[in-house]
Amino acid sequence: MKVLIAMSGGIDSSVVAHLLKEQGHEIVGVRFTLWSDPLAPALAQLLPSKCCDTQSAVRCAAVAKEIGIPLHIVNLEKEFKEIVVERFLDDYRSGLTPNPCIGCNRQIKFGKLMELASEYGCDKLATGHYARVAQEKMPDGTERFLLLEATDVEKDQSYYIHDLSQTQLRRVLFPLGAMHKRDVFALAKRYGIPFDEHYRESQDLCFFPEKSPHAFIKRHLKNTLQPGTIVRRDGTVVGKHEGLPLYTLGQRRGLKIGGLKIPLEVVAKDVAGNRLIVAEKDAEKTTSVRVRDLSWVSWQPPEGDDTPFDCRTRSLSPRHAGRFRLEGTAGTFTFDTPVPPQSPGQSLVLYRGDEVIGGGIIV
Repeated sequence: MKVLIAMSGGIDSSVVAHLLKEQGHEIVGVRFTLWSDPLAPALAQLLPSKCCDTQSAVRCAAVAKEIGIPLHIVNLEKEFKEIVVERFLDDYRSGLTPNPCIGCNRQIKFGKLMELASEYGCDKLATGHYARVAQEKMPDGTERFLLLEATDVEKDQSYYIHDLSQTQLRRVLFPLGAMHKRDVFALAKRYGIPFDEHYRESQDLCFFPEKSPHAFIKRHLKNTLQPGTIVRRDGTVVGKHEGLPLYTLGQRRGLKIGGLKIPLEVVAKDVAGNRLIVAEKDAEKTTSVRVRDLSWVSWQPPEGDDTPFDCRTRSLSPRHAGRFRLEGTAGTFTFDTPVPPQSPGQSLVLYRGDEVIGGGIIV
């Protein structure tokens, strides 16, 4: 079988390349060059925690040469900036807390990779994602493909790819989905993949070097950041903020509000009034959230019914049990037990057992 492999230069994709080559498949590698912030401080760009750093590029080329496969370097800087980065900034301007990795996976990574797989005559696409795909026969003889959580729940990435289509799942391979991370590192050592004891996996968002988006937002939204007041629900002013995009729901650190026995946390943003609303820690809970732009993996619940599901509102966050009512392309998730306020712009993903059902964006 001819397989296109997405190669970032990280340990995971490098192990995938070795594994599939060892299994006798014909392999074609591809690595994307994506946009990174040219305004970032030069020293910050040296952080080894991003997938586009020099070390990753060198490792990617070394692995391709070692196993004797072609490696295509595809420049997607323009598309990435337009589709991912500008959307990220627009959402922050609107008072949202976006999750750009989900849109990037759907439109940039898997979208473009599927095109390249067809262009290079590949039967399948393989990536280093920690997730699983199952195939199911339907009574009418057709097949559908299910997206499942990874065996290693601490590394599971199914949350980020919950909106892949049936067409994409039909052609994709996740060779690491049934493995634990310790086994992947053991394979990397066996294959002689170059990495040192200080190796760090890529983490956080890839298009700026800092761990937090605050510095990036300040660089690119500096003309739209308007200082305002921090208030309690009753309107009492307790402090000043530096611009609403710099804060997120649940945040307690960095508010610069002192002299309190019980810390305050962000519970809402009043975009129209440019006010950051706070309350005492754990004082506010929510019983339901509205979700828009829904997508479904292989089936969807009946419209108008209260269907039981678990959900996540952050990757690897604890699951919450509740019921989902579908209403067209939107719906409402009602929690069995009240939870802290949820951030608009984040994705709510629905699960039943280890199966990922679908999800959408929190309003």
